[in-house]
Amino acid sequence: MSDAIYTATSGALAYEMRLEVLSNNLSNINTVGFKEDRTVFRTYLPDAQNTIIEAPQAALLPRETESLAPYQTSNSLVAFEGTRTDFSSGQLKHTGNALDMALEGNGFFCIQTSDGVQYTRKGNFTLNHDGVLVTQDGMSVLSDGGEIKIDGQDFSVDIQGNISVDGQQVDTLKIVKFADPHSVKKVGNTLFAPDGPDFTEQMSEDFKVNQGFIELSNVNAIRIMTEMIEVLRGYESYKKVIQSIDEVTSKSINDVGRLE
Repeated sequence: MSDAIYTATSGALAYEMRLEVLSNNLSNINTVGFKEDRTVFRTYLPDAQNTIIEAPQAALLPRETESLAPYQTSNSLVAFEGTRTDFSSGQLKHTGNALDMALEGNGFFCIQTSDGVQYTRKGNFTLNHDGVLVTQDGMSVLSDGGEIKIDGQDFSVDIQGNISVDGQQVDTLKIVKFADPHSVKKVGNTLFAPDGPDFTEQMSEDFKVNQGFIELSNVNAIRIMTEMIEVLRGYESYKKVIQSIDEVTSKSINDVGRLE
């Protein structure tokens, strides 16, 4: 069997993984606070002692990792390395709901989950039966002092995240940032959790809270659709290559030793 089929197969699988990630991005185009993912692949060069990491955008290259054991091959291969999240801001949409909040700038809301504190840009909050500010899934939104309880009628939040009830300041939203944005991993579609020992949480200062707004997904539908068409065409091309190699191999096997 020709070794070229391994190269073609690895390329087809890479396009398949890319299509899966693009499809997930597109399906979350209307998810509040969603941050799209980009695929990252590792390329193994022929007889190379080292590997080259490639990504669609230079800004989304993965952080440095420990060197892998030498991988020798007579053909170029591509392996799915994972995804990197694009943390660029989405557009803000006015809702007029006092419990909706959108962040501008560098920062994340802190959410108390059963697995510890996690982070989100999804700010369409609500109140539970105890008057505690929570996410749509019932998880507490955190302030500098813990959960936020609203006991009153007139609820407002200023651009610094200071919370006032009936004209009196009662708390302040805890807004944080990370020294390395890729030190967190996506949990579900809108939550992020610490990922590894390099995680460092810092109090953010370069942000603004917009009450009565939500941050929309940062997915660009037109670009995603264009990329999906490109990926489908690429996948079909690799599929044809694999079929051609298979036909040549089958013909060679059938013709070997045939007496004329």
